[in-house]
Amino acid sequence: MSQDPRGVRGPGAGARVEFIADCMLGRLAKWLKILGFDVLYFPKAEDKDLVEISRQKKRVLLTRDTGLIEKTKRRAGRLFIESDDWREQVVQVLDEYGLWDSVRPNSRCLDCNKPLKPLPKSRARNLVPPHILDTAPSFAMCPGCGRVFWPGTHYGDMEARIAALRRRSGRGQTSLFALSAKREV
Repeated sequence: MSQDPRGVRGPGAGARVEFIADCMLGRLAKWLKILGFDVLYFPKAEDKDLVEISRQKKRVLLTRDTGLIEKTKRRAGRLFIESDDWREQVVQVLDEYGLWDSVRPNSRCLDCNKPLKPLPKSRARNLVPPHILDTAPSFAMCPGCGRVFWPGTHYGDMEARIAALRRRSGRGQTSLFALSAKREV
């Protein structure tokens, strides 16, 4: 890993990176989860607690807090997020850690952060409204909280936003739609 003034660069493409985001980065945390990354987020947490969790669980600390970056300057595994715009934040994180090839949209629970498991339509019968059962092509369930997911009306909008992130990074639309289409969710 090479160090720079903003934090520490990641291990490169294909490596598994887990994150913890400070309270200023809720939208970034949400979108990293949407893209399939493991992100802890606490809307109210003390800096010392974030640093301790990051250290103990070997998670990269994402922050916009210059004071927190300064306090952790001797520590690997932190990244100062430069922009206020969540789209630029996502691009920065994925570029910094070489994670574009690891994007797996809609594969993680947005509530409890667990990876989703495919849910056969027959098992979804009592868990979703009848019209959803009839119209949704696939389902997934969170093994942590039991929440059921399916590609609903918001799905197209999310796909468009994900494609826009790829264009913003200079990576075009390649493979994201294919990845999403292959998924059960």
